[in-house]
Amino acid sequence: MNGHVLQTAGDAAHQIATVSWVLFIGGGLIFIGVMALLAWALFRRSETTRPMVWLALGGVAFPAVVLSMLFAWSLPMSPLWKPVPPPDALIITVTGRMWWWDVRYGAAGDAPAFDTANEIRIPVGRPVYLALTSGDVIHSFWVPALAGKVDMLPGRIQHLQVRATQAGTFRGQCAEYCGIQHARMALHVVAEPPEVFDAWRRTQTKPAAAPVTAQQLRGRELFLAQRCNACHTVRGVASGSRLGPDLTHVGSRLHLAAGTLPNSVSSLSQWVAHVQDVKPGARMPSYARLERQQLDDLGVWLESLK
Repeated sequence: MNGHVLQTAGDAAHQIATVSWVLFIGGGLIFIGVMALLAWALFRRSETTRPMVWLALGGVAFPAVVLSMLFAWSLPMSPLWKPVPPPDALIITVTGRMWWWDVRYGAAGDAPAFDTANEIRIPVGRPVYLALTSGDVIHSFWVPALAGKVDMLPGRIQHLQVRATQAGTFRGQCAEYCGIQHARMALHVVAEPPEVFDAWRRTQTKPAAAPVTAQQLRGRELFLAQRCNACHTVRGVASGSRLGPDLTHVGSRLHLAAGTLPNSVSSLSQWVAHVQDVKPGARMPSYARLERQQLDDLGVWLESLK
């Protein structure tokens, strides 16, 4: 997984990093110059220095010139306000919720729209147009390797255009305090070659895979018996619920609970049984009353949804 703030993998992030490095280097040179002048002032022997000249040049003229030059240089590098997406842009709507990410891919050609959660997959080299909003409080979308922060406001849609320049998995984070589980509201953007993305997208538009083992069948029956479909959609099994993440292909995701747990059968069982221990305040009750075998059955079925 690719990491730190100044490691860029997209056009917008590269521009931000360029501006940052210019400011770091320029600020460092100015600091060295100021310290040199301070040392000179402490040890000088001449009494002919005119303070007003230094104030006019160093305190007014120099900052005005430097800041004006930086402003003019950085203007073309600023992102466009509500840019019009290119004709070939991939349209994705991301809705911040307490405390997870609702992701919807728009229809394209004969490919229907579909929903996923807490993970965004994009093709390398293709512009991606993100429509960002919130379903409850103010959140903030931030994937440092791809672009800067954009606030997500209830009742409004903000726009962000990104283009990944290399394949990889890039961690994102809600950057606006949104409640007690703000720190556990992460998401991952997976940039992959276009042909790999197209294959993934075709799979995601299909309904959930049918159970192929008795244990998977028991897990699906338990999902319905416990009324998990009241909050979660699994296309082909139960549709129409939007209170929680769409679980149609949950087994193909890298993490659970917005980046809190790695995705595996044991993690799925742990999450269902101990939601309020793993992520206190999440809008899902813990199902610790279920027997160990029932939790295993449910975990095996959910993990099979790929």
